[in-house]
Amino acid sequence: MRVATAVLRLAQGNPGGAIAATGPVVDDSVPFAGLLEGKSWRTQALLIEAIARDALGDSPAAGRALELALDRAEPSSALTVFLLHPASGLLERHSRQTAHAALIADVLNLLAGSSRAAPPAQPRPAAEPLSDTELRVLRYLPNLTAPEIAGELYVSPNTIKTHMRNLYAKLGTHRRAETVARARDLGLLAPRAARTLR
Repeated sequence: MRVATAVLRLAQGNPGGAIAATGPVVDDSVPFAGLLEGKSWRTQALLIEAIARDALGDSPAAGRALELALDRAEPSSALTVFLLHPASGLLERHSRQTAHAALIADVLNLLAGSSRAAPPAQPRPAAEPLSDTELRVLRYLPNLTAPEIAGELYVSPNTIKTHMRNLYAKLGTHRRAETVARARDLGLLAPRAARTLR
């Protein structure tokens, strides 16, 4: 609860309140049920204290708190805390005067990777939902010509061409192959089966 309060105080721009909230956790006066749980919370509290003291301009105290957090994290390479509360600038400055330069480098690499990684692009949805008939026509597109689809669905080839124009408009495509590829991207068609060598 104290760590959550400290995080809230930091978010509110109150580093002094954050330090006050973490005090009992940092000085080990708060009991924890398990040794590992206590170690994790204390590491997190020390990191938050370092960030708060850095925000107050107290670099020596920030460095001491950060070094203690790194001391606790180093044996098990527990980097999650440093990813939850990123402090790249503080870590970079501290990397020149620490016994944990390798750990800091690992954290900074993870932070740099997570900030640069863009989520995979999701295909934009169809402009309008496809009708049941359009979906039926779409499912034949990869393998049959328009007259063959017309024969399968017992309609005229002109009707199929109309449905194909509607598909192109709704999927934002211009050609049959492009329409099939877009439909696969949207999950409207099964993915292309891999060819097996015989």
